[in-house]
Amino acid sequence: MNGILYVPFSYGSGTYFMNTIIHKEQTACISINPSQDFSWLSDETDARFDKIKADSYQRFEALIQRGYRTFLCGIDNNFDIICVETLSELKKKYNFIKTIGVLPYRNREANWVDKERIKYRRTLAKVDEFRCIYDRYMGEECVLERNWFMVNNSSILIALYNGLSGGRKSIIDYALRQGLEVTILHSQ
Repeated sequence: MNGILYVPFSYGSGTYFMNTIIHKEQTACISINPSQDFSWLSDETDARFDKIKADSYQRFEALIQRGYRTFLCGIDNNFDIICVETLSELKKKYNFIKTIGVLPYRNREANWVDKERIKYRRTLAKVDEFRCIYDRYMGEECVLERNWFMVNNSSILIALYNGLSGGRKSIIDYALRQGLEVTILHSQ
């Protein structure tokens, strides 16, 4: 974990994160629809867990082979954690990839229960770098702006979504309006 970054969103032809220049055409972002019931993502004995983990590995490896080098992840939920762990595994094979955690604000986990806070911090330790959009909580728009930031700096969105409206369907709609390729992972 390299620390919280307070740098401009963009400069010149790319966005800078410490030593990383984000090239949109080589960057993918990851999202889930939190309003839907994905509680099974915390149950490693659930067959859907293994399916999502295997699908994520295959999709990420295919993207790496297509030239993707950077993966932006919101580190918000169990799907994000699965993705960060999967990307950590792939980094052993493709040491040039970067995983960047994009957080809506500093100390987001401050009011969480210990178990969730520990899991969150362990996940943060696995990303190469991270960025906070705001220094402190500024209302629910923090999360929305974090999502927009990820989409605006990517050319593809990988989403776990079951087709229902609400929640982060807005990030999928926004990504489509911005011209991103959208890949949906299904939980069934």
